[in-house]
Amino acid sequence: MRNGLRQSGGRRAAFVASLVIVLLIAAFMVLGFLLLRGHEAAGAVSVLAVAVFALGWAVMPLFLPSGDETLDPSRLVMLPLRPEPLVRALLVSSLVGTGPLFTLCLAFGAAVSVAHGVAAAVFAVLAVPLVLLVCVALSRAIATANVRLLSSRKGRDLALLSGLVIALGFQAVNFGVQALGRAEDLSVLDTVASVVGWLPAASAVAAVRSAADGDLLLAVARLAVSVAAVVVLLWWWRRSLVRLMTEPDGSTIGAAPDTVKDPAAGRGLLARLLPGGRTGAVMERCFRYIWRDPKTKASWVTALAIGALVPVFNAFQEAGSVYWACFASGMLGMQMFNQFGQDSSAFWMVTQTISSRAEAYAELRDRAYVMIAITVPFTVVVAVATGLVAGGWSQLPEVFGLAFALLGAMLALGVFASVTYPYAIPQDSHRNVAPGQGGMAVAAIFGGMFAGPLLCAPLIALLVWLRVSDHHGLLWLLLPLGVAYGALLTWGALRLMSGRMAKRLPEILAAVSKG
Repeated sequence: MRNGLRQSGGRRAAFVASLVIVLLIAAFMVLGFLLLRGHEAAGAVSVLAVAVFALGWAVMPLFLPSGDETLDPSRLVMLPLRPEPLVRALLVSSLVGTGPLFTLCLAFGAAVSVAHGVAAAVFAVLAVPLVLLVCVALSRAIATANVRLLSSRKGRDLALLSGLVIALGFQAVNFGVQALGRAEDLSVLDTVASVVGWLPAASAVAAVRSAADGDLLLAVARLAVSVAAVVVLLWWWRRSLVRLMTEPDGSTIGAAPDTVKDPAAGRGLLARLLPGGRTGAVMERCFRYIWRDPKTKASWVTALAIGALVPVFNAFQEAGSVYWACFASGMLGMQMFNQFGQDSSAFWMVTQTISSRAEAYAELRDRAYVMIAITVPFTVVVAVATGLVAGGWSQLPEVFGLAFALLGAMLALGVFASVTYPYAIPQDSHRNVAPGQGGMAVAAIFGGMFAGPLLCAPLIALLVWLRVSDHHGLLWLLLPLGVAYGALLTWGALRLMSGRMAKRLPEILAAVSKG
């Protein structure tokens, strides 16, 4: 982490900014738990919160940017390290970072919210570090057991399934929260928490709750579940490390082809549909990355799934609105961020074709064309489907205007972030961000989520004014204005950043080649 932060002031600034954001969220979460203290639903909420977060530790590190890639044990294969010291060293190293810090705050808040009395306080002191150990050990054990699968070409295609699972999982949580918000009481949480309270990590907080109720035997039993889970996970982790260090890897070995295909045979329908010259070549390269590169494909599948599910599913709610279709263009617009990271070390071939500001402009513009070619028809389909479910067909022109303006804003921000803060996407690991660049990636993503709608503030203000002043007959003007405004933002960003890109090509190449 220190060596990664030494490389540039921008990375240090991004890391500090992401750390501040995490600490602010953690502070509000702890405050929420403290305010929940004494409420009848405090125990159920605390247990379920820890359970959901432990599940996130188990799944998210496999598919989303997190952690330090030096924790990948496959990089230590050639070192003369014994399994037991290696497990201890990796476990301690895994406790360093913003993720473990946030988990510690969550566990502290959850334990304090249910700790009443001396016995409960004693169990809370044991439960807080135990929750953190269960989460970290679970994450590392699963990652180590699957590191070869996820680093192989075919194995990484399983990330497509993960994208759908994550998208559906987020929607399940979303509907659950909305259902609880409409419920007259929270008694249903107690039933669920009584079962989840026997699962590792959550059982530690449930033990504190049982101790507060005076049932010390039950508290000891639940605490023992988490202790046993740590022991089993460390044993599984050690066993996976031994296998990783000693067994040969044949997951990527394939038979040599009998014949060599004619290169001209590779030009299919896609190549014929695209324009000729540099524009067609750049667009075809980007489309092939989306289809062939497992991590790029997984990112797009996740964006497409969430971008479609959130608007359509929310339309089924009573509060659903056709305006949710703007979420689709914003979600896909995020794919413009870190355009050069998907090229990895092959970006040096791209640099050979750029020697002037005009050529840099063409490169950025053609990559934006790919985003537009996918996002515009997708947004139209999602908007029509949302309008079919939620009604509001008359609002589609203004919705399209806002959606295309938001797309233009995301493309502009993506161009800026790609040139100014590029980061590497490791090709031989299940990680999505190279060591020391995680803060930069988080800052770019969250910055785009907040800055995109802010750039669309003029159109949003115009929409509100037309609605309030009853000028409904002029709302259709938002469609051409939105298209023009989005195009202007994208064009301005391309003109502004093309010169900077031409000057920073060596720095960009060095940043994206670290994977």
